[in-house]
Amino acid sequence: MNPYLLEMKHISKEFTGVKALSNVNFKVSKGEIHCLIGENGAGKSTLMKVLSGVYPHGTYAGDIVFEGSVQNFAKISDSVKAGIAIIYQELALFPDLTVYENIFAGNEVKKGFLVDWNQTIARAKEMLNKVKLNVNPEALIKDLGVGKQQLVEIAKALSKDVKLLILDEPTAALNETESENLLQLLRELKTQGITSIMISHKLKEVTAIADKVTVLRDGQTICTLDASEGEISEPVIIKHMVGREIEDIYPKRQHQQPGETVLEVKNWTAYDANLGRNVVRDVNFYVKKGEIVGIAGLMGSGRTELAQSVFGNPKSYKLQGELLIKGEKKSFKHPKDAIKAGIAYVTEDRKGDGLFLIQDIKQNISAANLYGVASQGVINENEEVKVSNHYKESLNIKAPSVEQLVGNLSGGNQQKVSLGKWLFVNPSLLILDEPTRGIDVGAKFEIYTIMNKLIREGLSIIMISSELSEVLGMSDRVYVMAEGKITGELPIEKADQETIMKLATQ
Repeated sequence: MNPYLLEMKHISKEFTGVKALSNVNFKVSKGEIHCLIGENGAGKSTLMKVLSGVYPHGTYAGDIVFEGSVQNFAKISDSVKAGIAIIYQELALFPDLTVYENIFAGNEVKKGFLVDWNQTIARAKEMLNKVKLNVNPEALIKDLGVGKQQLVEIAKALSKDVKLLILDEPTAALNETESENLLQLLRELKTQGITSIMISHKLKEVTAIADKVTVLRDGQTICTLDASEGEISEPVIIKHMVGREIEDIYPKRQHQQPGETVLEVKNWTAYDANLGRNVVRDVNFYVKKGEIVGIAGLMGSGRTELAQSVFGNPKSYKLQGELLIKGEKKSFKHPKDAIKAGIAYVTEDRKGDGLFLIQDIKQNISAANLYGVASQGVINENEEVKVSNHYKESLNIKAPSVEQLVGNLSGGNQQKVSLGKWLFVNPSLLILDEPTRGIDVGAKFEIYTIMNKLIREGLSIIMISSELSEVLGMSDRVYVMAEGKITGELPIEKADQETIMKLATQ
């Protein structure tokens, strides 16, 4: 009897002359949790799109063998019928529909030619119980948090009698509690005979849950590690991912004496009329020249809301309090006012808010400072190319040229383009909101190295991060937020994960 549920044999895939996958071999045993690991651009998502029919048979070389039979999936629905379901990092739910409508969208429960809504709701409750999600099936998706939406996606997959569940960065937008709940659910699904493939950059999660780990690098299979043989550990995975050992994920930086106060916020409150409550409450904090100030806290603590309220208030909060730039009181009516005052903001949602995915690198880098590449009101394309090439080289953006569409870049390189865009406005203060979310360990190291370089050059950085190790590894000082308030300020020498979590849960 074949022990493998899935075998992908000698898979190769090209895009306009660029080889994304080269002779990849990937085997998954029945009833295991198998993690697929690699740097951004290694080919993980491409391989899963081949498997799920996004890239149909005939557009790639090699064979997919599922349950012992060669499969020629022409479209996604073919892989779904075979029992394969894929859940992407960007959830594919309809926000204005109910939970039960989303679970059975395209797979409606019918009585004759009509949808049986009573049976649909009843079966939706069964699926929600399976994923241990206690919500009203008649609730709207948009009223649920990201963690609960993720569970609805899994419930949707289970409603189709899934045999192989693929999760692409499932915990990227979740807090630690939600992430652990999701991992526990995967363990329970395993006991029910469901096999899972998980793509993740969070190596602690990988080492905690994986039965096996397959590493891809540059579109090729590097190795498969087996937990039962004691082969899975963070240093081993990192070495195979990047082709070298990274002894310290956080590059060393000489902590210097900070200079003048660049930004100070006093008694700062932001009221969100849509929510009918304060999202930031009576906050006081400051940032000095040449330091990285970390802001930690759980999701919903108000960290992003604080950053946006300072950066020209794009959400139109009702603001109270004082904001001072280098000692001078300021009032920003629009983000362009904040940019003029020397503040730049790299959003946590680079694909939704940070970049124009259908435009190229040079157009994205110049987007926030068109006057910097214009002459008499007309964009000078030669200057735009010159500027973007400068940031391509200085930030080590891996792309054939600055004409490359940003949507075709890996997550780490997209993040570097986003950084270049905001560095081109020549800020004195850079706000980085989740700067390494969804990027691999090698790209993270590069981002951290860039941050240290910027600090040496006199820039100041506010870093919002949900990864406590990142906050502790990169910050000079740490503020902790909970329920819109700052619950503590810690010098890095006195900061540790336990103290931060205590302050974050007050």
